Amino acid sequence: MALQLSGTKLLFALAAMGVTAGIVGAAVSSRRQPPQPPVFEPAANPYPDGIYANGIVESDQAHGSNVNLYPEVSGTVVEVPVHAGQAVKRGDPLVLIDDRVQRATAEQLEAQARAAKVALDELQAQPRPETLQVSQAQLGAAEAAARQARDSYDKLQHAYDADAHAVSRDTLDTARNAWLVADANRVTAQRSLDLVRAGAWVYDVNNQQATYQSLLKASLGARTLLSKYTLRAPADGIVMAANVNDGNYVSPQGAYNTYTQATNDPLVVFGTSPRTLDVRVYVDEILIPRLAAASDIKAAMFIRGTTTSIPLEFVRIEPYVSPKISLSDERQERVDLRVLPVIFRFKAGEKASAYVGQLVDVYIGK
Repeated sequence: MALQLSGTKLLFALAAMGVTAGIVGAAVSSRRQPPQPPVFEPAANPYPDGIYANGIVESDQAHGSNVNLYPEVSGTVVEVPVHAGQAVKRGDPLVLIDDRVQRATAEQLEAQARAAKVALDELQAQPRPETLQVSQAQLGAAEAAARQARDSYDKLQHAYDADAHAVSRDTLDTARNAWLVADANRVTAQRSLDLVRAGAWVYDVNNQQATYQSLLKASLGARTLLSKYTLRAPADGIVMAANVNDGNYVSPQGAYNTYTQATNDPLVVFGTSPRTLDVRVYVDEILIPRLAAASDIKAAMFIRGTTTSIPLEFVRIEPYVSPKISLSDERQERVDLRVLPVIFRFKAGEKASAYVGQLVDVYIGK
């Protein structure tokens, strides 16, 4: 009996302890924990009636955004003489593609054009003095032979007229034929001399001129195509990204990306001087009516993760409302929102570091 009373007391004690623990746990869990402080203070709207928009930093361009450089020819990259972040001048080589076949083609066509030009000069330089002298000498010899044959014939003719038995008729006819042949040779030599003096036929000259011009233009085209095997800087600026290495095969569609397995990456992303950058802001079409007139627009940019405010200079509105593109710069991605692009400018490095492609918060007011 005493043993049963002890077990009952133990159960009641354990139950009481469980209830007490539950009450204590409920009290502890019901206590409100103080909120964690934010990693950084969110950007505050500096304008009474300002509107918010996402922005992406771009290089400062007169039109459009960054310059993506693609080759106009296909081939294997043999040298990349620049690196990301390097400042370059207009015309500096950025990527060199193997051009040995095209160079040989250009040199062959240039050699053919030079040969055609020499042939044209030869035609235009006629008559050649040496050829003219030979023709003149041949005419002199033909004239002398004709005179000699005529003299022989005249002598025989006088003898025959004086005495028909002094010269046979056959001998006289032979002398006359010899004179006629010699005279014909003289006429031929004279016409040959006239032909030499006349120089090249105009049709031959025109045909050779056309051949030379055709080969010249072909060689110029081949040389121009050869220049395409060197990708050059379109203006003074900076290389923001170089997406190829020596040995990569490239085409006008771009370079192969090992990670995305796509072939449309530009060989080089080129921008202007990093001292001045642009911010492309996409304003929601619902907020467009609240946008101030161009002459009154003011804006401030906030670098994410900081409270630093950078004033922006209004550049232009691109007056074409289009579907919003992902600010990750993947131009194929679209969302169900139409936006108006507004471009601002700022001087980099004044208060905070900013880089092309960086996402920022922008408030637009007036």
